[in-house]
Amino acid sequence: MPAASRTSSEEDRPQSSVDETQLRRSQSQYSRRSSVNRLDHVHSHVSHHDMPINDDFQEVDAEQYLRFSPARKVIIVGVLSFCSFLAPISSTSILAGVPEVAKTYNTTGSVINASNALYMAFMGIAAPFWGPFSQVWGRRPVFLVSAFLFFAFSIGTALAPNLPAYYIFRVLTAFQGTSFLVVGSSALGDVYEPRARATALGWFLSGTLIGPAFGPFLGGVIVTFRSWRVIFWLQTALGGCGTLLVFFFFPETYPHLTKSDMSEKTLWQKTVFLWHRVSPLRVGIMLIKYPNLLCTAIAAGSLVWNQYSLLTPIRYVLNPRFHLTSPIQSGLFYIAPGCGYLIGTFMGGRWADHTVKKWIRKRGGVRVPEDRLKSCLLFLGGVIPGCILIYGWTIEKAVGGIPVPVLAMFFQGVAQLFCFPSLNTYSLDVMQSSGRSAEVVAGSYMLRYFLGALGSGLVLPAIEAMGVGWFSTISAIFLILSGTGVWLTTVFGDQWRDKVDKKELRKAEKKASVPQEGEKSEA
Repeated sequence: MPAASRTSSEEDRPQSSVDETQLRRSQSQYSRRSSVNRLDHVHSHVSHHDMPINDDFQEVDAEQYLRFSPARKVIIVGVLSFCSFLAPISSTSILAGVPEVAKTYNTTGSVINASNALYMAFMGIAAPFWGPFSQVWGRRPVFLVSAFLFFAFSIGTALAPNLPAYYIFRVLTAFQGTSFLVVGSSALGDVYEPRARATALGWFLSGTLIGPAFGPFLGGVIVTFRSWRVIFWLQTALGGCGTLLVFFFFPETYPHLTKSDMSEKTLWQKTVFLWHRVSPLRVGIMLIKYPNLLCTAIAAGSLVWNQYSLLTPIRYVLNPRFHLTSPIQSGLFYIAPGCGYLIGTFMGGRWADHTVKKWIRKRGGVRVPEDRLKSCLLFLGGVIPGCILIYGWTIEKAVGGIPVPVLAMFFQGVAQLFCFPSLNTYSLDVMQSSGRSAEVVAGSYMLRYFLGALGSGLVLPAIEAMGVGWFSTISAIFLILSGTGVWLTTVFGDQWRDKVDKKELRKAEKKASVPQEGEKSEA
């Protein structure tokens, strides 16, 4: 029985029973932490012929990953990859048309860019809600509701008569679109075992990166020949297509739904239970409590910061530098990072899975989640910062012509797809035994999109104040520091997790002993 299910049913038991159960769960969780991947422990759960990958290592919960055929898994990945494309493309597709939107509403480009920053901020706010909701009602119902509302709010944005309406429908669209990212990652974790899921996540994450890169190009083409509102009509059509794909081709993937635990509760008890599950404070506390989760979330956030601070000002930075005059010309520059993301899709996830398997062999059949992070260290701490420095200073000093920034954007795009599958899969792997992986993913997305909003909102004023070269230097330093945090996680992450788990175990033991002593004194 999953931890979430036990927790909800324990609320109606006597206090001593609840504490004893919490103690047993903490002891079990700590025990699994040290032995979950050793062969002698695993063979008692799964027979050799049931394994999806034919080698000596076997997962404890391998049966979960055999529920769907390989062909069905490919369909699931395809549907999720398409849906993951929707919210990110909406976040940037309007960038090439910002002056036209500003003219429609008699405002400035900075005000419209602020709406894009607010879009990113609401993606961060929404992240803690969708993952826990999907653990209560299931991945499929959450996807269906959010996909339909994304479709509906896109219509509202296309028809927005004034600036306040434009802002409102934009943030509502962002709130719904985040569901695809958080729940999509968790759904892939439901159907792919840890050693194979980074490849699937690579395809899924390609949508989250290709969307922001190709969105402005499509927007530039549209606003060159048509009204900017056509951008959101295209988004509406994509949202409707996503709704149909989920309805017809996406099955329920979560194996441990907890909605049955609420069937006998009062309305107030259901409210308290749901708030406990979706509280952003709970997700934030988890990030602070576990240093390894905080380090990897900051690293993912630094990548999103870099992505949006690179993409947002292209029309304002490159048009004057290369004397471009139309939106479609500046939109062409977005193709470079987009092609990088596409190329990286074919390699990044496979490289992360290869690294995990290599370290399993080195450790004699033991999988340590932190080993996966080794696959991204070079790219996070070296390749991407180097590309950003070359991009920023060649633009600042007007050297190298068009090829240099184009190549820099391309190679940093490839490198990002060597980082994101590793970081996202680690979020799924590291708390899998405790059943809280959806919360870890939600916390990571919350932090990364807050940082993305900050980068999107600050980049234009910062470039105007200090120049694109120095701003790129700040971004490069941020990436290097976050890469250092990931390296420390690969070295000390297992110790950090054990330390926190031991602390939680002592707290559970202490809490469980209090009612027992009271019962003895009464006796």
